[in-house]
Amino acid sequence: METLIGKNILVAGATGGIGSKLIKLLVGSGANLFITARNKEKLQQVAQENNIPVEKIAALDMADPAAVNQLKEKYFQQFPSVDILINAAGIGIIKQTDLLTEDDFMQSLQTNLFAPFLLVKAFLPSMKEVKKGLIINIPGVLGKVPMAGAAAYSASKYGLVGMMQSIREEVKRTDIRITNLFLGGVDSPFWDTIDLKVQREKMVQSQEAAKAIWFLCQQPASGVVSEMVLQPFNHQVI
Repeated sequence: METLIGKNILVAGATGGIGSKLIKLLVGSGANLFITARNKEKLQQVAQENNIPVEKIAALDMADPAAVNQLKEKYFQQFPSVDILINAAGIGIIKQTDLLTEDDFMQSLQTNLFAPFLLVKAFLPSMKEVKKGLIINIPGVLGKVPMAGAAAYSASKYGLVGMMQSIREEVKRTDIRITNLFLGGVDSPFWDTIDLKVQREKMVQSQEAAKAIWFLCQQPASGVVSEMVLQPFNHQVI
């Protein structure tokens, strides 16, 4: 397994139920972190809890091209390279199609597909320069298996999977790794705004989901984990 000591890591979605726990694991492993999220107050709290200086955080809407360009500039003022790019950000809008608004659908695509595109477009060139790096996205099982009420969400996540598979073909002659983590139900704030009966006590714990990402950051130098699937025992769909 590769060590994380001294690795330069950018984490998007650092304030979520999974992201905030991941930050603690990465800091504890000796990595150099730059963290982002939409909510400035929550981001500052996560940074303070993990002794991450203010110059290594950025609150932004990643679906805004200008904001992502500013993020890129601020990041490379702190670090000369990006070893690992982790996108743990996203939005979950689960509604029956007849209740799904055009805004719901476009917001899903903007947050879950367009924002990751902008992020990769901004930071992949740095990896290409050294022909090495790791990009981790979390499309979830709904990026592989459909579910009633998830038309917008699945569309965005299927698109994310296809996009990253295509980019993988572009960099296959390098040591740039691209990994997709397909998570099943995780007990996190993701479900707080979703009007759906779920058994959160039977879901994967957010700490364990964070550990899965932490593990993927250390995959062996001689290979690549293209995909990982982590699901609750009671809802194995893949």
